[in-house]
Amino acid sequence: MMSRQYRAVSVGLVALVMLVAFEAMAVATAMPVVAGDLGGMDLYNLAFSATLAASVIATVLGGRWSDVRGPLQPVAVGVATFVAGLLLAGFAPNMEVFVAGRFVQGLGAGLIQVSLYVLVARTYPGALHPKVFALFSAAWVVPSMVGPAIAGFVAENADWRWIFIGVSLIVVPAALLLWRGTAGQDVTDGTAEPAPGLGGKLVWATLTAVAAALIQYGSAMKLPGLPLLLAGVVLLALSLPRLLLPGSFRAAPGLPTAPVLRGLVNGALMGAEVLIPLMLKSERDLTATGAGVVLTIGALGWSTGSWLKGRGLIGNLAAIRGGAAMIAVGISMVTLVLIDSMPIAIAYAGMAVSGLGMGILHPTVSVLVLEMSKTGEEGRNSAAVGVGESVFTVVAVAGSGAIFTALGSYLAAFAFTAVLAVLAFLLAPRFAHARTAGTMEGTAS
Repeated sequence: MMSRQYRAVSVGLVALVMLVAFEAMAVATAMPVVAGDLGGMDLYNLAFSATLAASVIATVLGGRWSDVRGPLQPVAVGVATFVAGLLLAGFAPNMEVFVAGRFVQGLGAGLIQVSLYVLVARTYPGALHPKVFALFSAAWVVPSMVGPAIAGFVAENADWRWIFIGVSLIVVPAALLLWRGTAGQDVTDGTAEPAPGLGGKLVWATLTAVAAALIQYGSAMKLPGLPLLLAGVVLLALSLPRLLLPGSFRAAPGLPTAPVLRGLVNGALMGAEVLIPLMLKSERDLTATGAGVVLTIGALGWSTGSWLKGRGLIGNLAAIRGGAAMIAVGISMVTLVLIDSMPIAIAYAGMAVSGLGMGILHPTVSVLVLEMSKTGEEGRNSAAVGVGESVFTVVAVAGSGAIFTALGSYLAAFAFTAVLAVLAFLLAPRFAHARTAGTMEGTAS
């Protein structure tokens, strides 16, 4: 993968993924400073929701665009859009402009991520796919460890604007390196015809993004947010099936199960992670730093799992079932810390186990999706997985938060997330046993 033939494209791919990930991790740390400086605390949550909404829309567009025209065009447009969003946010005079910048960033990030998946399919032989996706996972994990610390230092000692402006200065060289690595290669290998229903897909993507935002806001507002929550659930039930693969909600064998499978495990882990630091601070009197370390340990576990999978040491079904089981076990271990007599070390060990499980599962699903996709459908199928992962995660985080808010029980909230991982464990064979290209029911609508 790092041979002369692939070195430039590999470094460019990893650099782009890492920069998108760094921005996503860093902004959470910098947001309190940003909102305080721009006087926009009332738009605080919208700065996150806008990015999510835009990425869902861009993922649908980028997937089909990559199938029809090849991945380089959407990657180039995605990079330009991402940089424009970074600069818009970095130079924002008020919170309204900052939110607009975050929306534009989401469009760019969505285009980049789904197009890079197709680029992997068109550039590397299948034998190298596990190693490439293991690198992608590591490229997300490293920023999760160092991004918050760097962003906090910049925001406190320099100016939060440099977080956005600085990333924009680095993205372009990374994209040029990627472009150089693909020079002379034919990556337009798709056989897909222009999709006459793409406009309708984008409408459904927009409605799905709105539904996810309604669920997010409604779950955070306790009783007054109940109408928003219910409206979001109804709208999501109508719109999301139009974006996934036929049979996804029935977990039909093969590709249709992929969006649900990865959405469940991502939702399980994220739904627990948003509450774990709060639980450790409130129930076990840890400092903010001590409570935050548990997430760093989870990230290290994720990186280790990705490395193990990339080395070919774990079979596909074992990686998916084992990964889901490890996430459920890890969350259960963290829950034990609610008992005062249990040592805090169990929580750290639990997050290491959960991170390891996600590390071996996440890239495995990506590899199998490409293996099972017909030529010209890699973008559509990768987009469906990306949308499912994003939306299921939002719903799971909202669900765990709503359970905790309503019952005041960490135990109930963690039990909810563990059940999601168990469901993924049960669904794994329906996905991993189907290996034929295009294994799915019907055709995409």
